[in-house]
Amino acid sequence: MMFIPNLLSAESGSESIVRARIVIVEDEPDLRDAVAEYLGASGYDVATAESASAARTLLETQSFHLAILDIAMPGEDGLSLGRWLRSKMPIGIIYATAAGTALDRIVGLELGADDYIVKPYELREVLARVRSVLRRVPQPAEPQGAKAETTANRRFMSFGPFHADLDGRFVTGTNGTVIDMAKSEFDVLEVFLTRANRLLTRAAISEAIGFVEDPESSRAVDIRIMRLRKKIEADPANPKFLRTVRGEGYIFSLPTGEGN
Repeated sequence: MMFIPNLLSAESGSESIVRARIVIVEDEPDLRDAVAEYLGASGYDVATAESASAARTLLETQSFHLAILDIAMPGEDGLSLGRWLRSKMPIGIIYATAAGTALDRIVGLELGADDYIVKPYELREVLARVRSVLRRVPQPAEPQGAKAETTANRRFMSFGPFHADLDGRFVTGTNGTVIDMAKSEFDVLEVFLTRANRLLTRAAISEAIGFVEDPESSRAVDIRIMRLRKKIEADPANPKFLRTVRGEGYIFSLPTGEGN
């Protein structure tokens, strides 16, 4: 395992910079080190592990905002490790998969991955995807004073028995119970909540969450909507909120007066 500190100053002017922490789990040492050095030079705190076992040991004492996981590793694979990570902490996940293994990518998305990259990939592509996912991952808790100052400006929306904190990126249901929701699922929900009662094509949804529209991204959108329905609909087969418009796309029905 190795650790590369963030190369940016901890402060810029009078504003503190929250350093995003990334763990890279990859069994190819040259690729692992190259990605770590590139992301470290781009301003992130980066740790690496050569296997899922090493990653589990690392994560016993450290937490991270984002994990880049190779799917095909000796021993425990990246999909299993990602599932374990999701049970332990709120974290963004990017899976790395070999070209031509579309099934692994679909399975990864079904397990709640936020994005995937296909090997061989360029380091600039990794950085772009990292930045995109980190924009959607909840930031570390703010000091109490800062939190009190910003609470009034947070964006909240309600639908049925649910209340969504769009800035805190979580949803509560009956009795304030927090709904277990992957970052990728919340991304889709936020798109619908901020565009309620409007027909959205798969292409529009893909663009809003940072996907390039193609057959695989359309499938990924459908998978996320399917998972989302299971969490917010009393009867997912007959949705009240997130409805399909056959041949057109989807629409999130929000009765007049709800949403604020």
